[in-house]
Amino acid sequence: MFAITNDLYYIGVDDTDIDLFEGQYDVPNGVSYNSYLYIDEKITVFDTVDKRKTAEWLKALEDALKGAQPDYLIVSHMEPDHAASIPAFLEKYPSATIVGNEKTFILFDRFFGGLHARKLTVKDGDKLDLGKHNITFVFAPMVHWPEVMLSYDGTDKILFSADAFGKFGALAHDEDWLDEARRYYINIVGKYGNSVQNVLKKAAALDIKTICPLHGPVLKDNLEYYISKYDTWSSFRPEENGVFIAYASIYGNTAAAAEKLYNELKKRGVKAEKADLTRCDSAQAVANAFKYDKLVIASVTYDGGIMPCTEAFINKLKAKNLSKRTVGFIQNGSWAPLATKIMRSAFESFKDVSFCGVTVTINSAPDKTSDGQITDLAEELAK
Repeated sequence: MFAITNDLYYIGVDDTDIDLFEGQYDVPNGVSYNSYLYIDEKITVFDTVDKRKTAEWLKALEDALKGAQPDYLIVSHMEPDHAASIPAFLEKYPSATIVGNEKTFILFDRFFGGLHARKLTVKDGDKLDLGKHNITFVFAPMVHWPEVMLSYDGTDKILFSADAFGKFGALAHDEDWLDEARRYYINIVGKYGNSVQNVLKKAAALDIKTICPLHGPVLKDNLEYYISKYDTWSSFRPEENGVFIAYASIYGNTAAAAEKLYNELKKRGVKAEKADLTRCDSAQAVANAFKYDKLVIASVTYDGGIMPCTEAFINKLKAKNLSKRTVGFIQNGSWAPLATKIMRSAFESFKDVSFCGVTVTINSAPDKTSDGQITDLAEELAK
């Protein structure tokens, strides 16, 4: 627990024991479940935490309340990592009123069944007077669930942003915001860029001095930086000029071709990153594909198709609506190289994607012909 302002307290908890977030994303530095408490005429809690940390959270809340009783629990998002402790909260504070919107309470009933509580249903733009502080509700449907709503305190200019502006990583780990925020956004929220754009337009009308997300640190300084990143990501624009090389190799020959391309790009002053799809964190690979304006995929031909990890990677890019990129291919096949045909066919269904003119073909192992093609591809990408 710590004070954010004279009236607002952070009562969230770190989870450093979790290995996979949402059952699929590696979180080596854990994750935070953020919850906030306003001490005002009407004492108000913003969101609960995952059931893994219910007891720890209730203790932090009890310590912050110092014997007082909460009047409201505002539910920004019904996903269980934020809402699973609502039953325990109501068991301890049965007189509290749950604040949500119509869709909140549909999900509320589905998750908790016969749970009975006082409920206050709000609409977009409604206000809730806490005393000194006045909360305005800003609906954010499909960022990234249909019931999501933000809360804005016009007194202290604080935006309670639900999952927006969050990141992986427990607060106890002091790390840069950008990389883990990008990986979090692209993989969890990224598909819903148009919805995020709509919310950013609403937020532009607000005077925001502090952002309190449901994961990651409270943001106070240089808010334009964080907002600009969200604007870039949610509009599907590349964040940087450069090349991300994603490869899948069996005996090392395709990996060697990817390495040669990487080195050729570096010689030409082109920023590049590479990842082995057979071993890397796939969520990080997806985030890197969104980071750069160019993507090269290198894959062997496997069982008349492509490597399963390559296919899964392409499918994830499509699911997250990758667009506005230039894509190149490196294929390997001992007798019937088909990887480029298959990969290009998949990308032809993407929006606003162009293809490199040069394709690299390896027959078993790199030779002078394929090396020349790699050099030509590097030249094309460098332009």
